[in-house]
Amino acid sequence: MTMKERIPFLDYIRVVACFLVMLVHASENFYGADASGLAGNMSMLANEQNRFWVAFYDGALGRVAVPLFMIVSAFLLVPVREGMTMSQFYCRRFMRILPPMVCFMILYSLLPLAWGAMTWEQSVADLKMLPFNFPSMAGHLWFMYPLISLYLIIPVVSPWLERASAKDELVFIGIFAFTTLTPWLHRFVSPELWGECFWNQYSAFWYCSGYLGYLVLAHYIRVHLKWSNSRRLTVGSIAFVAGAAFTAWSFWWKGEPGVLIETPMLEWSWEFCTINVLLATFGLFLLFSCISRPTAIITELSKLSFGMYLMHLFFLAPIAGWLINGNAAEPMLPVGVAIPVIAILTFICCALTTKLLSFLPGSKYIIG
Repeated sequence: MTMKERIPFLDYIRVVACFLVMLVHASENFYGADASGLAGNMSMLANEQNRFWVAFYDGALGRVAVPLFMIVSAFLLVPVREGMTMSQFYCRRFMRILPPMVCFMILYSLLPLAWGAMTWEQSVADLKMLPFNFPSMAGHLWFMYPLISLYLIIPVVSPWLERASAKDELVFIGIFAFTTLTPWLHRFVSPELWGECFWNQYSAFWYCSGYLGYLVLAHYIRVHLKWSNSRRLTVGSIAFVAGAAFTAWSFWWKGEPGVLIETPMLEWSWEFCTINVLLATFGLFLLFSCISRPTAIITELSKLSFGMYLMHLFFLAPIAGWLINGNAAEPMLPVGVAIPVIAILTFICCALTTKLLSFLPGSKYIIG
């Protein structure tokens, strides 16, 4: 895609979303009870400062990162270009993401051996599992699997989206919005809803839920939403602030310093397909859609963002370890400063490394 063909606001979203992913993982060092520093099955907040700043950075700001990436992909790819077959679409999309994904899955299974962060037994176990799931040291690669799922479904739903009216799409988006209540209902009402049981995980709303909803939302915004910039700014600001505030509050409400808590309960409203995250994502996307002027550095960083995302834990872990110095309650810098500093330093290191790698022959198979 040339400079003229690029959509400036989507480049801004990619760059900001990439940074927010790093902000999320920087924040996890201040509530994860796991030895890695990241949030595992159990969490514990050291003090009120950590409780507030994690809720703010990870909750209010960071939760929108993944849905934004999903909307950007759908915004550009849906519906499938006229004349392109399903096989052609799959070949084109998967050749862009699978080689770099596999490359980094192998790297995360082997490189940590060099600095003693994993044992040979764990390395071999991770390599054996590569056909089935991401390595133990690369939890962030979970995102690649729903992205693959989104790519698989795009050619299937494209014909409907080409024919659907704005009203039709709104009906589906409404159903999707209802399904975003499911994580709350699972936690506070029943773990099994609308036909779910141990022999059936596909509930009544299964096929209308998940990231498919963001795909349809992206198409609706691109094709049917004809709002002025002033209206986008107003509605976008209200939606983002409301969604982000609830997301931050939900963590703060459940978090109690010094008390060990199951991470899913602490993050009870942080799943990416919850109504509050949907609202915040919609609002922020509207705000970004008002940007029309490209910026050279943003365009360049956008091109590098996939590689930056893939490698960022290699940098984030040692940077966080250095700043925290083994004490999440009293890091080298105040927590409110330490979290963004970890993310910024990681972002800079990733940008420089990805740019250098981009000069290698065949770099697209490493960094995308």
